Amino acid sequence: MTKLTQQTSFLSDDFLLKNKFSQRLYHAYAKDLPIIDYHNHLPPAEIASNRKFENISSIWLAGDHYKWRAMRTLGIDEHYITGKASAAEKFDKWAYTLPYTVRNPLFHWSALELKRYFGVTDLLSPTNSSNIYSTTSEILQEESFRTRGLLERMKVEVVGTTDDPTDDLNHHLAYRKEGLSMGMYPTFRPDKAFAIAHPQNYRTYLEALETAAGIEIKSFETLMEALYKRIDYFNSMGCRVADHGLERLCFSTNSQLSADRIFKNTLSGTQPTAAEQEYFTFHVLTLLSKQYHAKGWVQQFHLGALRNTNERMAKSLGADTGFDSIGDFDQARFLASFFNELDKTDQLAKTVIYNNNPRDNGVFASMIGNFNDGSIKGKMQYGSSWWYLDQKDGMEKQLNTLSNLGLLSCFIGMLTDSRSFLSFPRHEYFRRILCQLIGQEVEQGELPWDEQWLGKIIQDVCYYNAKAYFNFSPQNYSTIA
Repeated sequence: MTKLTQQTSFLSDDFLLKNKFSQRLYHAYAKDLPIIDYHNHLPPAEIASNRKFENISSIWLAGDHYKWRAMRTLGIDEHYITGKASAAEKFDKWAYTLPYTVRNPLFHWSALELKRYFGVTDLLSPTNSSNIYSTTSEILQEESFRTRGLLERMKVEVVGTTDDPTDDLNHHLAYRKEGLSMGMYPTFRPDKAFAIAHPQNYRTYLEALETAAGIEIKSFETLMEALYKRIDYFNSMGCRVADHGLERLCFSTNSQLSADRIFKNTLSGTQPTAAEQEYFTFHVLTLLSKQYHAKGWVQQFHLGALRNTNERMAKSLGADTGFDSIGDFDQARFLASFFNELDKTDQLAKTVIYNNNPRDNGVFASMIGNFNDGSIKGKMQYGSSWWYLDQKDGMEKQLNTLSNLGLLSCFIGMLTDSRSFLSFPRHEYFRRILCQLIGQEVEQGELPWDEQWLGKIIQDVCYYNAKAYFNFSPQNYSTIA
């Protein structure tokens, strides 16, 4: 296999590891552990079909709005980002951009990805862009660099995809029938089922849900019946996780409102008020959450993103194209009220909460302690740094806040939350940062020099806690006719 091997002092074996104890923790305890990537947006079809990528641009630049934002900031025309420029032209523009991302996480991520997958140790720039483009694209034609080979290269044990209730999961079924060692499990993502803000879009979505569930949906009761049927189906396909993306959790017990009346009015084309949207979302989520509890699932809530802020670009390019921001929504009262509503009847499932605004670190880390009831180790989880916090400073602050207000030792660790098959070195990045934090405090005399004890905690956070928490297992599949 062709490799570019010029060595630099950057990204050495001890990258981010500043002392001997940190280095020992990483190399002896964290480095070689498998990866349970329990939340990502990888296309199941590309795993099931074992896709081969035609060039580096198609796997590295397509769909990556982090890179797109950086390129736009440098004044690069959209033609070279999401437009009709050739794959080589788009890569050249990214090669021009990357040196200017210094101190942005893209700089570290990109260097790690080129090195870990392709053996490229030169820093990408316009001077070597053509060579790296041709070399990496050639490597991608090897059979071991199809999607499954890329995942195996990173020791990925579990991939948790993100799937709408209307998805037939046929790609999951086809993959499962092959009996491969790496698990691919669906995640139930029902956001569109309560997105009534746009009645016409909602009616269109309900048509797809009716087809998937085999139920005519004409009332709130039949809506929930359809969603319960899809939960049953997802459960039979090994799903053990639900996920939700919201500005904040909802809570409304307004006795003047009716979920069924709101639902029927929306079907008739009536625009729901903000209060009606709040009430409706709260009731759908509460009922779904009770169902997750009954199934033994984990529920995740990604909170705090302000999405599609640029109306002109959203109309041109659609959602998830790089025009979302950190939101400044109130979180604490709604988190507490929603969880308390479920806990009243002991129907609060295992829960992971993620914040997008760094001001909410303490709120989220302290909130989980309110609803840990001793029934399950780490039942309530303050999730890993997400989106705009998914970088060195964000990870350190999340780990420190969790350590100060909860138990780091119970943490379920890192995930990619990515659409890219080259994003898995982010687990390495996280593991190095974690080991450095612990090793630094050992060096400073703030933690005891006990390698075996601290090494076990490192291993739990990087792998074993998530393995126990999610209970992903081929035995969870039931027989599908």
